[in-house]
Amino acid sequence: MKLIVGLGNPGRKYAGSRHNIGFMCLNRFARKHGIRFTRRQGKARIGSGEVAGNEVVLARPQTFMNMSGQAVDRLVKKFKVGLEDIIVIYDDLDLPPGTIRIRPGGGSAGHKGIDSIIAYLGSADFARIRVGIGRPEASEGERTVSEADIVDYVLSEFTPIEKRIIRRVVPKVSDAILCLLTEGITEAMNRFN
Repeated sequence: MKLIVGLGNPGRKYAGSRHNIGFMCLNRFARKHGIRFTRRQGKARIGSGEVAGNEVVLARPQTFMNMSGQAVDRLVKKFKVGLEDIIVIYDDLDLPPGTIRIRPGGGSAGHKGIDSIIAYLGSADFARIRVGIGRPEASEGERTVSEADIVDYVLSEFTPIEKRIIRRVVPKVSDAILCLLTEGITEAMNRFN
């Protein structure tokens, strides 16, 4: 069984925010494969089904981003999923909007949701699909971007130009998930990075 997790924040207030790109991508994958998020399990909305011969559980944690590890840990225990069978999709400030990067593991690069998952699982050895959202520019007269500016940026909606980019990348992420499931991480990295 594969556990595929899209990170984001629950509620309408955050639905179109940059931080919710993980939810957006997972929703697209679910629709494409006829999976609906019909249950609440382990502090997440989940849907399950079969994709290309793989039994999958798709999950959108409902804990808010910084506590995503609570939901992921509960789901891992409930479904007895190994680290090698976890895929997490999330936003990345350090990548230009619309860029996809797939990795087999590694650090969090300061992403609070990934920090939480690593802390709860006790390991960073799970696959990730990072989706670029870009980084905010420093306020006028400032040299660096403050933490408050970053929070405002990730919790705000995409600009009209960014929305066009995101509309093109979300289906690509769905294809990348399928590639990961059917051909493995090396092929997915070669094709989508």
